[in-house]
Amino acid sequence: SGLGRPIPEGSVETLDKMVVGSPLSRVASEAMGILDPRKTYLERAQHEVPQGISLVIWQDESTDLVDRLDALTRNARSGLLLVLLILTLFLRFRLAVWVAAGIPVAMLGTVAVFPAAGISISTISVMAFILVLGILVDDAIVVGERVYAHEQQGKPRLQAAVEGTQEVSVPVIFGVFTTMAAFIPILNISGSMGSFFGVLGVVVIIALFFSILESQLILPSHLAHRKTEREPGNNLTLNRWLALQERISGGLQQVATRYYLPAVRHALEWRYVTIAVGIVVLALTLSLFASGRMVFQFFPAVQGTRLYATLTMPEGTPVEETARAVGHIEAAAEQLREELDASHTDGEPSMIRHVFSSIGSFIPKGSANFGTSTGSNLAEIGVELNLPKDYSGIPTQSFANRWRELTGTIPDAIELGFTSEAFGMGSAVDIELFGADFDELRSAAAELRAALQNYTGVQDISDTFRAGKQEVQLQLLPEARSLGLTQRDLGQQVRHAFYGYEAQRIQRGKDDVRVMVRYPERERHSLGDLENMRIRTDDGTEVPFASVARAELARGFTTINRVDGRRVVRVLADVDRIINTPEAILAALQKNELPQILANHPGVGYRLAGEAEERSNSMGSLVSAAFLALIVIYTLLAIPLQSYLQPLVIMSVIPFGAVGAILGHFFLGKPLVFFSLLGIVALSGVVVNSSLVLVDYINRQRSSGRDLNQVVSESGAVRFRPIVLTSMTTFVGLTPMMLDNTITTGMFVPMAISLAFGVLLGTAVTLFIVPCLYLMLEDLPVIKRRHSGKSPAVGPLADRETA
Repeated sequence: SGLGRPIPEGSVETLDKMVVGSPLSRVASEAMGILDPRKTYLERAQHEVPQGISLVIWQDESTDLVDRLDALTRNARSGLLLVLLILTLFLRFRLAVWVAAGIPVAMLGTVAVFPAAGISISTISVMAFILVLGILVDDAIVVGERVYAHEQQGKPRLQAAVEGTQEVSVPVIFGVFTTMAAFIPILNISGSMGSFFGVLGVVVIIALFFSILESQLILPSHLAHRKTEREPGNNLTLNRWLALQERISGGLQQVATRYYLPAVRHALEWRYVTIAVGIVVLALTLSLFASGRMVFQFFPAVQGTRLYATLTMPEGTPVEETARAVGHIEAAAEQLREELDASHTDGEPSMIRHVFSSIGSFIPKGSANFGTSTGSNLAEIGVELNLPKDYSGIPTQSFANRWRELTGTIPDAIELGFTSEAFGMGSAVDIELFGADFDELRSAAAELRAALQNYTGVQDISDTFRAGKQEVQLQLLPEARSLGLTQRDLGQQVRHAFYGYEAQRIQRGKDDVRVMVRYPERERHSLGDLENMRIRTDDGTEVPFASVARAELARGFTTINRVDGRRVVRVLADVDRIINTPEAILAALQKNELPQILANHPGVGYRLAGEAEERSNSMGSLVSAAFLALIVIYTLLAIPLQSYLQPLVIMSVIPFGAVGAILGHFFLGKPLVFFSLLGIVALSGVVVNSSLVLVDYINRQRSSGRDLNQVVSESGAVRFRPIVLTSMTTFVGLTPMMLDNTITTGMFVPMAISLAFGVLLGTAVTLFIVPCLYLMLEDLPVIKRRHSGKSPAVGPLADRETA
């Protein structure tokens, strides 16, 4: 219990079930009025502790989990409602309902597989559902739209359902397969990021699989047997709704015929100029990075609701001195409380709920942090902020920075760091210096620390070199070698003289009494006693200590760290990511200061560790897996198209999707982070779906022998409605997450931005760039014949001949 008293066994079991059990069961229990077992235990234990001591809950991980799940569920619910709204506005009501039914079917099917797959309801699995919320209905929209189109031709509903589904079954199925392939890289990320996000990829792939089953087997049956739409009657509300729906649906069709069709024809006529404009957009997007307007950082600052100040004093510091330093930091925390509460009215709760100090060890950060260092020189102070669940105000790191300013400097402190991050992937700046000479390593580390102080945003600079307690170091003189003495002989005799030599053990009852032979107590009190002792040689001769050895006072090493057998000293620092990024600081260090430091210390080398090492591992595995995913996507596209070049036309959408993701971050003022790259990788399979359906439809229409330019332009107009609807549902499904600025969902927002804005720009590329590239692909044989001097075919069959 932390008070030196054991907790009753039954209470431990109750609390264990409380923490690791389902948070939903806890919410249900409280809703039914069942007493919280934590409160029951605290009330009982409060009577068992001394007067003046009160027991409160410092950290409850189940509450944190419930808060995050509530935030994600709220976004999922909002996104679902928006998707349903879009579908009902642009499709017939009953058709929209059956199309939207694919969402719960796919989700429930996925949840049913969770036990067999070893997956639980968590923030990552809920986030996966949010990501695919709009994607799950993409294939259903395409199927439903084609079925409705066949019904408009006067076919019976059963026939229309069968023929409409069969018409788009191949592109729809292979389109979903490409989306599933795009999430493969997320399953193969190495390091901590892989174990963290692997579940997301699994959930998405399972959900997409069930969406295929629903759209190809269940949806056609529902559409074939659905009731006839109610005709307008005397219901004024229904009449207004049907009129609004008719105007919006008809308006979308007018946009396709009146605006899009002439525009795409003009783009096809000037297709090379259109492609040039697309290339310019790509170049301008890349210039955002070159100009510094857009920056990339691997791991964003994941804000938490607790502030931590970690203090490390020199080895051997008395606990009383450490406690005085902790008192100074606590006083600064109280000053912070006064500043935060200055604008509060009477009766309003304080912004700081608890201040928790731990002297002798660091504060455990939850179930993921079991082991911690101990020592009288260590301490940590935690401040729990009293923030609402939907807090989206000043970043909590600003509170930690202000706490640092109020604390100032602690005399003799080796390390003092302030943070508010809920978790991270290692230190922002972590440079390992390795070599054989400790003095060289210590000097190089000091120079590197001084260099880091010149960079803006760098704070809490320290290194891992820790001088130990003061000790007497013995050194054997050269003349002692001639007497047959070794360093081991010297150390052993000094130890026996001052600590003692175990001569005998005597059993006295239950006790084991050790008989130690050593100098009398009065002769082992000072260094003078050491210098007056005699050292015995192999032949039994005793010589004065000063004639064979030398004793010096020095400090030893608390720990000696080795990596791959080499001594290592790490230089650590934190970075205020609002001001600067770890990537920029490390790049500047490697270019400027580090070469000079290594030149001054030839025996010293370095490597990047911490967050930089995690970034290298995760990025390397992501890039290699993404390359494999592109090959899989190309293969999946080549099978239904029966072409080696048309898949490249479809995959041309992928870089423009990445452009949309980058521009989305730029317009929303969000930095590009690793989570953004995960969204871009997943996006590569989503954006090709509409292009695949469009190219497949063009290929079908070409078989009738019509003019190629007319087929390409009219195919875009025919597929305009489902392409726009699938993009809109994906975008609006992610809109609540994109606009959520609370600290509980901050790390998931970049993925939503990448996917939403990537799909948005990918739609424009599908409607304009893909048709242009399709015709340019047909231009290649003509250009080749012209280059060879042959006359190209002319007339209405020219396009078919050059196909």
